[in-house]
Amino acid sequence: MRATALLFSVVLSLAGCSSAPPPPGPAADPARELAVKVTVDGIYARLEKFSDLAMTGKGGRVEGTPGYDAAVEYVAGTLRDKGFDVQTPEVERLALAHPGNPTLTVGGRGFSVDQASLLVNTPAGGLSAATLRPRKPAGCAAADYGDVNVRGAFAVVDDTACSAVDKQNVAVGLGAVGLLVVSDPGTAGAPAGLFTPGYYQALKSPVAVIGKDVDAQLRRTSNPVRLVLDVKSVLVKFRNVLAQTKTGDPHNVVVAGAHLDAVPGSPGINDNATGVASVLETAVQLGGSPQVKNAVRFAFWGAEETGLEGSTKYVRGLDKTALSDIALYLNFDMLGSLNAGYFTYDGDQSGQPNPDIPVASVPAGSAGVERTLAGYLSLAGIRPADMPLGRSSDYSAFLAAGIPIGGLTTGSNQRKTEVQARLWGGKAGQQFDPNYHSVRDTISNVDRRAVSIMGPAVAFAVGTYAASTEGVNGVPARG
Repeated sequence: MRATALLFSVVLSLAGCSSAPPPPGPAADPARELAVKVTVDGIYARLEKFSDLAMTGKGGRVEGTPGYDAAVEYVAGTLRDKGFDVQTPEVERLALAHPGNPTLTVGGRGFSVDQASLLVNTPAGGLSAATLRPRKPAGCAAADYGDVNVRGAFAVVDDTACSAVDKQNVAVGLGAVGLLVVSDPGTAGAPAGLFTPGYYQALKSPVAVIGKDVDAQLRRTSNPVRLVLDVKSVLVKFRNVLAQTKTGDPHNVVVAGAHLDAVPGSPGINDNATGVASVLETAVQLGGSPQVKNAVRFAFWGAEETGLEGSTKYVRGLDKTALSDIALYLNFDMLGSLNAGYFTYDGDQSGQPNPDIPVASVPAGSAGVERTLAGYLSLAGIRPADMPLGRSSDYSAFLAAGIPIGGLTTGSNQRKTEVQARLWGGKAGQQFDPNYHSVRDTISNVDRRAVSIMGPAVAFAVGTYAASTEGVNGVPARG
């Protein structure tokens, strides 16, 4: 039996030497391979380009300016050259041209009001008329007015049941010259549905929001009142840049984004050319037709600095199917702060929570994204910290839509603590970015070491989820 076993062993050994393939080596790690390709030199080459555009382009990178348009063309052209499907959809945002002094004068006394009809003013000197109310205060249908004839008057309605546009359409349809909406939103904001996205474009007559104190004054008089609405606003057009790989599952898309615009008067290199350059270099190294399981969409947003308009309108414009196709969103904003911190967005809510972001509202999977990013930084020798979630960055619209989110930042105008200075170096008591939103936000005031760490981390996250959105740090299947 021993002889037979020995012979059997020899036969197997000879067969293995002559015909069987060698045993497989360690499995490839596409995420780390991509991270290695995204170098600080490559990112800095992009930063140099944005620095040049800031110096030569009129208006810096404020959306709606030649400088911003030049940045759009540079990013879009770079991505097209790498084989991506690129789109530059146009978006509109409202910009204040003159603040004015909206006023309602009642019995000779002027009261400040909010101008809702942002593109419609009263004639010079104001508009005078009596005030009348529908029988049903909401004023959402002609039947609400009953026998009240509001022709030539201001209709006074409450803020319930329908939108300001619907209230205006009904009142003006009955002959009213304008609309006064009684509302005291306080810190909670206007009631849901009163001011729908883009509502101001549908308001064609003077519409003002008044408080209950002003309404009380109106109820004491039957004399005409005078309404002055003199805020002047304009619509500014700009473009987002969206580029998607031609390979990978288009129904399980990894989206990585950064805001392309900057504040007026600032070159905007740390905020946020560092994020843009890191995402762009990741896209270039990945290529338009990579061997990936999931499609990757790179997004470069406009108007982040003026209300998250680019990302918010993009998300709101997606139907349910398009939303369910997005597996997760990665956001990268300010990756080279001069007094750098190393933060991951707090997807697992393990840090000090933001009361504006209830724990239950954070989409499942956000914790896994944070673990992926934190794990990479830890292996790079950096101990990361939590950045509380908020409503002032481009991930906000994705968060609200129930899409898992995550991302990185080196900090902005927050001040570094003593503990953080011991952990990361730098100066305690000073802002992470001492040049935040200033003319000094130049390429010479970017921390190269921070970029060398955070830039490859962007690539690692993209590569990880392009390969798979499953596993312990994955995200739940959507759709």
